[in-house]
Parts: sequence; C-alpha cells; structure tokens
Amino acid sequence: MEKKRILFVSQEIYPFLPKSEISHNARKLPQGVQENGKEIRVFTPRFGSINERRHQLHEVIRLSGMNIIIDDQDHPLIIKVASIPTARIQVYFIDNDEYFKRKDNVSNEDGSDYVDNDERSMFFCRGVLETVKKLGWKPDVIHCHGWMTSLMPLYIKKIYNKDPHFADTKVVYSIYEDHEGFSQPWDARFAEKLAFDGFGEEVTSLVQNPTSEAITNAAVTFSDGVVQSSEQISKEMQSVFDKAACLKLNYLPEEHLTKGLSEFFDKVIEEGVLI
Repeated sequence: MEKKRILFVSQEIYPFLPKSEISHNARKLPQGVQENGKEIRVFTPRFGSINERRHQLHEVIRLSGMNIIIDDQDHPLIIKVASIPTARIQVYFIDNDEYFKRKDNVSNEDGSDYVDNDERSMFFCRGVLETVKKLGWKPDVIHCHGWMTSLMPLYIKKIYNKDPHFADTKVVYSIYEDHEGFSQPWDARFAEKLAFDGFGEEVTSLVQNPTSEAITNAAVTFSDGVVQSSEQISKEMQSVFDKAACLKLNYLPEEHLTKGLSEFFDKVIEEGVLI
C-alpha cells in the first residue's frame, strides 16, 4: 500500500531558529509522523537570522530560478535545503532577497510588524506549491504552522484546485497562541493583491480588514481540518476554532500528539469534505 504523503509547512523550525511552540512542533511532528509510516516533506522560510554556514544550507539550482508575481511585481524564487541528521529529515527553504534577507524575521527591531508581511506570506505559500510541483511530489495533506502559512488553504482551494497536482490535496491548519509579527492588520490593499492573484469575492470579502483574526478565519474556512495546537489560545482564536465547519482536533499534550495527529490526517484524507 502506498504511503500517505504529508507536507509540513511551517513559519519556523528548530534548530534553524530558536525553540518556540511552533518551531518545536515543526521539528518533532514530521519525524513522528514519518516514524508512523507516512512520507513527509518540510518547508520553511529562509529568514536572514538563519546561519547558513552552521546549518549547511545550500541552493538547489534545479528547483530555483522561477519568478513569482506578487502585486504585479516579479520576485525571484530561490530554493535551499539542509538536513536534520538526527531525524533523517530534509528541510526545504523558500528564499528571496527582498522578502527574507533581513536581520529580524517577522518584525522590526522596535517590535512593529513588517509592512509587507502579507506579501511575504503570499510569496512563501506560492513558492512552496510551485517547488512541490517541480519535485513531482503530490501531497495528500498539507499541514500549516504559523500565520505565514495562513494563505495556503486559500491557494489550494481557490487557485491550485484546478491543477491536477493538487486536485485531491487536503489542508490542515494549526491555531497557535503565538502571533508574533501579526499585532497590526496587514496592508489595507491586501484584498486587492489577492484579487490580482485570481481570487474572487468569496475570498476577498473575508479579508477586507486583514486582522490576525480575519486571516485565521479565512484559513480555517478553506481548510479540511483545524488543530488547536496551543493549550491556551485567545478568545478570538477560540471562537474561530469553535465555529469551524471542518474536522477539528482539540489540543493534545505532546506525548499523545504525534499519534493523534497521524490518525487525524487519515480521517481528513478519508472524509475529505467539510462537515
């Protein structure tokens, strides 16, 4: 029987970035799910704070070279790769000098969010999907961690849904308490940028005021499954989770998470419809 394929897409992953709830899960879950008999791939942004020499990142020339258009501007896509030897996991990094070659990852030194975080998320999600296509690897489930992955469900269900490579792909979105880098709404033109990318009013109407809550709600609206990945989440995020019309997985402690999540992926693949 062919192994089910799970694509993990995370805003951060340990040990390339400091340990956090998101980076820890993005490090441990792929390994655990792989040990549970599934095939996995892992993608993350190549933030400027990642030490390429220490972690032995190198560019994959055959995957790099395409341009991704964001808001009518061309942006070169660079793909790098590194390994976590102790976990037998290879990690792919989405890179672009304009969007990711910065000292700080998601916010300025004064704590204010980067004004182009919306475009960085668009570029990252599309970069992942285009690279996965080049790899010729069809995921059964894409599991998203962190707000930078929040547009992935929208792209899969509304832009890439006609692409045979992703026609049967399901999306699972994890909700965390940590929303560093998303304390202010995204650019007021965000809905317009999505429209330029081909999204219709069904999507753009959800993000006219692109707050963290609105973006998370849009992500969950177009997901096949949602996971509460922090034990405590804000009232706003709890409301988004509770109202979700898709399959839901409540918070699980770490010792039960890998098994519970692997079984949840199976359920999402089997049912594959909103309930």
